[in-house]
Amino acid sequence: MVSTYRVAVLGARGVGKSAIVRQFLYNEFSEVCVPTTTRRLYLPAVVMNGHVHDLQILDFPPISAFPVNTLQEWADACCRGLRSVHAYILVYDICCFDSFEYVKTIRQQILETRVIGTSETPIIIVGNKRDLQRGRVIPRWNVSHLVRKTWKCGYVECSAKYNWHILLLFSELLKSVGCARCKHVHAALRFQGALRRNRCAIM
Repeated sequence: MVSTYRVAVLGARGVGKSAIVRQFLYNEFSEVCVPTTTRRLYLPAVVMNGHVHDLQILDFPPISAFPVNTLQEWADACCRGLRSVHAYILVYDICCFDSFEYVKTIRQQILETRVIGTSETPIIIVGNKRDLQRGRVIPRWNVSHLVRKTWKCGYVECSAKYNWHILLLFSELLKSVGCARCKHVHAALRFQGALRRNRCAIM
């Protein structure tokens, strides 16, 4: 049986959210920053140890506010499908304080506007550009403690440029949405092992 998960990727301009997606899917990185202006949909099928997981990755341009209802969601082409995903990946640049504030605002709006009574939707906070560690504006421990202890969200730092912790991010994603085959095995190792040559295909 194939499991399908819809995932929204959000973040301020220039944080590298599209770069993360492209590194995961195509193992490529471009130094040229091309702003995301429209919603992009990627449909990879990830095969792990003989089991297939369909991902519907929605890469959204920066939004001014999270849509408060379905009418507002579908009135704006850039926001369509944003309220009905299984999980959110909120990306910020560890060297840009404003991008973290953006993530903080969007997360709060998600919590306030999602339909009351529905099951809790996982949110993973991602600090990108770890390769620029010396330019970090907020200590890692402070962010990690806030996100994990106070917000009760997942937290991963990565580098889209060097493909560092990209697989870890998506393995954490699968765990957060309740992937039954990822709960009882170390997901990061399972995911990386599945992506070795001749053992996995991303279609």
